[in-house]
Amino acid sequence: MCYSAQVAEAYRQYLRLTGAQIDLLQFVRMYGIRNAQPAIRIAPAVDRWFDHPANDREREIAALIEQYRSAQITALERELFSLRKRLADAERILATRSTKAAAESKRIAGEKSERAMKRLERLKDPKPHPADARIFPMHFAPIVVQQGDRRVIRLARYHCRQPGKPASIDRQYPGLYNARRDNLEKFWRGEFGHRHAVMLVDSFFENVQRDGKNAVLHFVPRPAGTMLIACLYSEWQDPKGGTELLSFAAITDEPPPEVAAAGHDRMIVSLKAENLDRWLTPTGRSDDELHAILSDRASPFYEHEVLAA
Repeated sequence: MCYSAQVAEAYRQYLRLTGAQIDLLQFVRMYGIRNAQPAIRIAPAVDRWFDHPANDREREIAALIEQYRSAQITALERELFSLRKRLADAERILATRSTKAAAESKRIAGEKSERAMKRLERLKDPKPHPADARIFPMHFAPIVVQQGDRRVIRLARYHCRQPGKPASIDRQYPGLYNARRDNLEKFWRGEFGHRHAVMLVDSFFENVQRDGKNAVLHFVPRPAGTMLIACLYSEWQDPKGGTELLSFAAITDEPPPEVAAAGHDRMIVSLKAENLDRWLTPTGRSDDELHAILSDRASPFYEHEVLAA
């Protein structure tokens, strides 16, 4: 499985590697939804695609991004003010008497203040941050899909909700950001052979157990290059309110030896560039042909480093 990935930062990579164009109307809609629902996460690296807008739609997206950023800064500044007051109150109590409640309040306020300050600094810093391109399950990321004779880039949630399923399936099955290859003709039958996509990533992250503790491993292909990750997508609609959701899952398979040796038993499938057209146009292709595409994958060596343990 791939619990996190580093999406390709520059739009020109999508254009060069896939020939896809941004679906600007869909991006406008998604950025508008994010302003109304701040819990929606889109990688800041994607926001930077619109730092220098070239047309009215891109200028509309850039304005929505700035509105979101300003609102986030204001919310964090208010949170910091409240936390600093809590910290000062706790310190004032501790200056006269030692109490467990005041000590705990001071600790919590201090830790939360530090985290809020780091988020605020990143929002205000115009320079890219190494984590700006990283996505996690339930985040929205760019995917490439085929629409008739057009290849387009759309924002989709990295956790697939299939048509006809209740929204509660997101909590019931928290692993639906990955589609196991050995389950494609079963659970994923509605998408496999019908709705294919690719996600462009430069590296990926995995959780492994080492000496009884969790470790986060960062895998990078060598030679370095952008990976075309095979994905399935769905278009879900709420039967009551009509709310729409575009979401996707990355296909996973058995890992190469170096990934297995690092302690992980699954691996996202990186397509060869020459197979992209056939993968994105699955209609009429047999399961055997589609599986052959997944088997004929790119095979760089995946170096890794331990980020946390």
